[in-house]
Parts: sequence; structure tokens; C-alpha cells
Amino acid sequence: MANNDHEPGKMDISEQERTFDGFVSLSAKGAMISIAVLILLALLNA
Repeated sequence: MANNDHEPGKMDISEQERTFDGFVSLSAKGAMISIAVLILLALLNA
């Protein structure tokens, strides 16, 4: 039969948290750079 020793909330998720924090940080930086480029393009074409 299956092993039923799993206990919810006992797994170490520090690596997943670090990866998610990096993803959110990179996404935010990418969005800021994209907005800055769009503003620059709008100012140069005005």
C-alpha cells in the first residue's frame, strides 16, 4: 500500500520562497524598465 507518513506543513519551503522572491523581483524590475522605455519613446517622438 501507499506510504501515508505525510504531514501537511512540515516540508522545508525555503528554496521555493527564495525562487519566488527572485521571480517577483525580476518581474518588477522588468516592468519598471518597460515603462521607462515607453516613457522615453513617448518623449522622443513628441
